[in-house]
Amino acid sequence: MDLNRTIPVLNDMERLGVIQRYAIGGAVAAFLYIEPGTTYDLDIFIVFETPPGSLITLGPIYAFLLGRGYEANRENIIIEGWPVQFLPPGTPLVAEALDQSISIEVGGEQTRIFSKEHLMAICLETGRPKDYARLVQFVEEGTPDMNRFMDIVGRSGLLSKWERFKLRFLTPL
Repeated sequence: MDLNRTIPVLNDMERLGVIQRYAIGGAVAAFLYIEPGTTYDLDIFIVFETPPGSLITLGPIYAFLLGRGYEANRENIIIEGWPVQFLPPGTPLVAEALDQSISIEVGGEQTRIFSKEHLMAICLETGRPKDYARLVQFVEEGTPDMNRFMDIVGRSGLLSKWERFKLRFLTPL
């Protein structure tokens, strides 16, 4: 799987209007900040411009990519070896992360990813064991801006969850 070959396809899709603004989230974004682990797919969060009350459809995305020879596999489309999942921002926190995503260069190509502080808050919000493990990793090796993180956590109503997390996972024995 070569992210350097996948990003230009995503950028072409955005430039051609197949998708709106996108950003990389999930494990792949986290691994651009901290020590990599394993992941199955590339989570691409996109803005869906739909009228109120309308259903979100991935039809145009699938049509574009299938027309270019890429294959669908369950909920993913395999783009240059990466299983890519296109996702709407499912919570206000994820919508904010998409809106405030940051530009980086990967393999000579510009792309956007969620900030480390937003990724940390999303790990806290999601609360799965693998998310908590990643959040510990961020705190220990990711050099986050804790003031920014706490601002995001406060606005997202996650302060009590953060306090419980700290007691459980960050308090020395």
